[in-house]
Amino acid sequence: MRYLILALPLALAACASLDAGEKDITIETTSRQQVLVGASCVVSNGSGSWQVVTPARVNTGGVNGDLRVVCNKAGYRTSEFLFRPSPYASSGTSLGIGMGGGGGHAGGSVGFSLPLGGGSVGSYPSQIAVEMTPL
Repeated sequence: MRYLILALPLALAACASLDAGEKDITIETTSRQQVLVGASCVVSNGSGSWQVVTPARVNTGGVNGDLRVVCNKAGYRTSEFLFRPSPYASSGTSLGIGMGGGGGHAGGSVGFSLPLGGGSVGSYPSQIAVEMTPL
């Protein structure tokens, strides 16, 4: 039991230091399976909007609603990408800590799970490729 008491603060401290943080999203445009550079795109979510020229990286400040990317380039149709994050926790990885009896003692076990993703809902993809169709 005393080992569990010593291990629990270490496990909780490890979880506190594992921060999903803000991830950059790479925005690319393609046409007919070829990379297309120089498209003007507006990336937006509930936190704001950002104007970029592809290829680009944008930091949205984390998940805040639907992620929308609208791209334009001369000679191509306007293209839009809409991503709706899952309403479930984004982190499929959780830390499980269990306790139990042993050493000839009768005991049960108790387990709990601590999400490592900061408890955020859903996540955005790290890379988005917007397909542009020629006029």
